[in-house]
This record gives sequence, C-alpha cells and structure tokens, in this order.
Amino acid sequence: MSELLVLTEENYEKEIAAPEPMVVDFYADWCMPCKAMAPVFDRVAGEYGGRVRFAKIDVDQSKQLAIKNKVLSIPTLLFFKGGEVADRVSGPIDAVQLKNRIDALL
Repeated sequence: MSELLVLTEENYEKEIAAPEPMVVDFYADWCMPCKAMAPVFDRVAGEYGGRVRFAKIDVDQSKQLAIKNKVLSIPTLLFFKGGEVADRVSGPIDAVQLKNRIDALL
C-alpha cells in the first residue's frame, strides 16, 4: 500500500515539488462526503503505490493551503504533476473515475 502523506503548511512546498505525480485530498473530519470518499481514496492509493504519491490535507488544520489552492468545497482532489495542478475535482468520486484521472497523469 502507498503511504498516505499528511500535508501541512510546514511540509507542503517540499512534498508538492517532488517529481512523482501526487493526488491530494482536501477534507475535514466532520464532512460526511469526505468520509464516504476516504475508503475509495485509500484503496486506490494502495493500487498505485510506488508510481503516484497520495496525500491528505485537513482544511480545518491548514486553512491557508485550502485558500492557496482555491478549495471552496470538500472533498476536493487536486492532481499534481511536476509540482503544478494538472487536474481537480470537487465532490466524492468513485474508484473508476479516480483511476481514470490518475492514469491521465502517468
């Protein structure tokens, strides 16, 4: 399984700049759609271990990162390639949709 990184304002820039593609889940513990998305995110992360990095950002703990990335609703997934946002989706998605977006990064 791929290790899920926890991004904070302290480690965000360093981790996003890594050469591997990365999927970042902006979420909150109180958000029911985020809770529904979590097992899908975790399962897909396990399938792409070593090829894609997966990270989570708690918007309540890292408000400035949510603002910086123009996250207006949660869950929001940002797909990074070469340190830049290549794709984004707001709202929960299923595993097939998530895999299709990841495959487009590779």
